[in-house]
Amino acid sequence: MKDRLLGIDIGSYSTKAVLTDLAGQVLATEVVEHDMSFPEPGWAEHDADAVWWGDVVKVCRALFADGRHCADAVAGVGISAVGPCLLPLDAAGRPLRPAILYGIDTRAKREINELTALIGEQELLEFSGMTFTSQAIGPKMLWLKTNEPDIWAETRTFTTASSYVVFRLTGEHVIDRHTASHFMPFFDLQQLNWSDRYAKLITGSERLPRLAWTGEQAGTVSAEAAAATGLAVGTPVNAGTIDVMADAVSAGVTEPGSLMLTYGSSISFILVLAEAQPDPRVWMTAGAFPGTYALSAGMATSGSLTRWFRDELAGDADYAQLFAAAAGISPGSEGLLFLPYLSGERTPLHDPDARGVVAGLSLSHSRDHLFRAALEGVAYGIRHNLEVFSAIGAPARRIVSVGGGTTGHTWVQIVSDVTGYPQAVPTPNLGAPIGSAFLAGLAAGVLSGSDLQGWQSPVALVEPDPTNRPVHDRQYGLFRRLYEDSTAVVHKLAGGG
Repeated sequence: MKDRLLGIDIGSYSTKAVLTDLAGQVLATEVVEHDMSFPEPGWAEHDADAVWWGDVVKVCRALFADGRHCADAVAGVGISAVGPCLLPLDAAGRPLRPAILYGIDTRAKREINELTALIGEQELLEFSGMTFTSQAIGPKMLWLKTNEPDIWAETRTFTTASSYVVFRLTGEHVIDRHTASHFMPFFDLQQLNWSDRYAKLITGSERLPRLAWTGEQAGTVSAEAAAATGLAVGTPVNAGTIDVMADAVSAGVTEPGSLMLTYGSSISFILVLAEAQPDPRVWMTAGAFPGTYALSAGMATSGSLTRWFRDELAGDADYAQLFAAAAGISPGSEGLLFLPYLSGERTPLHDPDARGVVAGLSLSHSRDHLFRAALEGVAYGIRHNLEVFSAIGAPARRIVSVGGGTTGHTWVQIVSDVTGYPQAVPTPNLGAPIGSAFLAGLAAGVLSGSDLQGWQSPVALVEPDPTNRPVHDRQYGLFRRLYEDSTAVVHKLAGGG
């Protein structure tokens, strides 16, 4: 009986897989860690075969190798991954270079300015629902065309992380509409389809995957993929999506007014809307399902900041020790401020040349103060984005928070104290892999949308502590001012000047 679902999520630093039953109960999990490469300042890449496909093979083999679980019982496979990314493939579907990653890769600054000048910011906003930022794929395609012409000439398909894995599993080039929204200026947000209106500026849409909704079936596992992974030939595979959308599905964030906040290697926001409400400060995309849109935002550095801090500054301390020590530091970090822009910043600043800044440091501050200040800096960035959502006229009515950064609730409590928003934290909190498993069930036809409620985990509600609000209001104002006052110097440093 095919009564199992497999959800796989490929993140910035690890790949996670869950095997569930049709009621969403987790039967097995596997995790594989990998690295991200930074070959030049402002660049971020993954090797598509070694990381994306290689990890999928590893987690599948680990789940099914010892006979505890039967691949023949899997009714469907769901894929989510980092994104949007740019991966050029040749005519045989082979990667021609490492994949250029999502908004943390800021190499296409010149191309962003060039395309914006050619199209016009307002026209682009009306057509695509957003303006060009480091998250957009079109400028990165133009960068490739300009800087690597031999690879450009050999490319037959431009794809992204989840779509590449779907292709390796099924032989089909498919992309979900949410991810495709970031392939601007090729995606028409009004028609929810590819458009060649601006093709002459970059390339034609015939080099892009076919469009689908993430809950639709892209194809089935091929004989070649079955031999590599151990999955059964003919197993349905969904169209894939970006990890944060799978996170949102896992958290039950599918109704207008609900917001999903992901504490991952970067901070991601998805607010579900019934109608598009474009604004140049954030991203407006198609939603996971027909009839929905996603007001999205993302900070470039959060979990990757804590990982950097642990690896470079914490000695032998682990995350549990760092977070426990940070919880013991008073709100405001005793006058310390940390701008967390170590990889530039995405929304709402759209500043690829932003960098980390520590202000107020004195001999009385310790490593623990600095770590607390880093957590608070990310929280102030979250508040900035949530204020933009409210200014647009799309405030969050409910926030569900997921991701590794919610463990222990220390960071979640800081964010609630800073923003004034309560947060519901699902327990257990497996995030995107669970969402991908549910989407696998939709694609296989063994689940319907109404089944999602039964997949929801119990939540712990983290309420803001109003006694901490005055110090955070003061620090937040200084945080915003520190960015403005330090920009000229930081930009000069980022440019090597």
